[in-house]
Amino acid sequence: MPAPRSLSSAVAIAIVRLAAPWIALAAVFLILPTIFHSGSALTMLSLIGIMIVFTLSYNMLLGETGLLSFGHAVYYGLGGFLAVHAMNTVIRNALPVPLLVVPLVGGFSGLLFGIIFGSVSTRRAGTVFAMISLGLGELVASSSLILRGFFGGEEGVSTNRTKLLHVFGLNFGPQIQVYYLIAGWCLLCMATMYALTRTPFGRMCNAVRENPERVQFVGYNPRMLRFIAFSLAGLFAGIAGALAAINFELVNSAEVGAGQSGLVLLAAYIGGIGSFIGPVIGAILVTWLEVMLSDVTDVWQLYFGLLFIGMVMFAPNGIAGLLTMHAPLWQARAYGSMLRLALAYLVALVPALVLLAGLILVIEMTYHLSVKMSEGRTISVFHVALDSGSAMPWVVAAVLTCGGFWLFRLTWPVVGAAWHVALVRAQAERRTK
Repeated sequence: MPAPRSLSSAVAIAIVRLAAPWIALAAVFLILPTIFHSGSALTMLSLIGIMIVFTLSYNMLLGETGLLSFGHAVYYGLGGFLAVHAMNTVIRNALPVPLLVVPLVGGFSGLLFGIIFGSVSTRRAGTVFAMISLGLGELVASSSLILRGFFGGEEGVSTNRTKLLHVFGLNFGPQIQVYYLIAGWCLLCMATMYALTRTPFGRMCNAVRENPERVQFVGYNPRMLRFIAFSLAGLFAGIAGALAAINFELVNSAEVGAGQSGLVLLAAYIGGIGSFIGPVIGAILVTWLEVMLSDVTDVWQLYFGLLFIGMVMFAPNGIAGLLTMHAPLWQARAYGSMLRLALAYLVALVPALVLLAGLILVIEMTYHLSVKMSEGRTISVFHVALDSGSAMPWVVAAVLTCGGFWLFRLTWPVVGAAWHVALVRAQAERRTK
């Protein structure tokens, strides 16, 4: 008799451990609007939720299966367009369909086009797949300006989410209601995609990424695995597109363009494609930077490009990879070593910020002189008015850039030595334990 009880208790403990992170995440989603309750903050949180689903769907291709796609926005945009058309059809015919189920329309649309386009593109991998995905993306993007009846031309297609069937007294007019709708679907999609990574299918996708020939030797079809992963990625991208359509009540040709595909690629790489949490971090950071930088400067896309280049060159595993590097220190509880390492990071941070300030000055003054010279030579950078036509601001920018770079190079060996000492001590402490 004791054996069944111990078995049931072990199963219960395992279920609690599996469910605990998702319960905590759901609690975070519920609490966030009470902390950030302004209209702009709720809009930002909604955009982050949409981008998390979109980036994780892209990670199913690149991070899990090793498929570099340059046209993933196709399934995001088509899911949004078909969701808007479905909403307008429901409104015209007064059908009893609530807004809660509209993301399913986007999901099935993304799945359908994922099956159609995936049957062609997943026949090959590597560079060939990337070029095919780019061609398909450009094909759909160009068609969006030709097939005006479906895509609405440059103006796009609009809708009104408040005219759908109201359930539980919700009309989804206030942004807070839209946020909770997006948060619910985001949580569901995150849990589903994470569960897929833990299945035998997910493991075989990782094997296809690492060595497709060996996968074929053990009896699996790499092309079929790529095709299934591609179709599922289209499904979740379509859900993200439908959520975006609900949030903005408008979908236009930009949703299927190369810019949207580049944005999700940027988010996945900056966050780190080597782990599940990496794309989530990248989605949060990229969305926040996109909203904040677009209000500050007109060349925010240039800063995105520089950030992407820097991450690829110096941190190819992304932010999540940088955090994972410090896992041995946390596991060994080497708090003293971590404190000394943090101090070394702070020493290197000062010249890095100086270098960054100099680069920002150079970029902003160059852009102002080349594009906005008709508005005058005065430019405001860091809330300081500067005369971009005089020599002094350029001298300051050059000193900050060159001096910050030189000091940063001097501090880098200090960081390397502190890291080496911290790692050695952490390994020694783990042996003693």
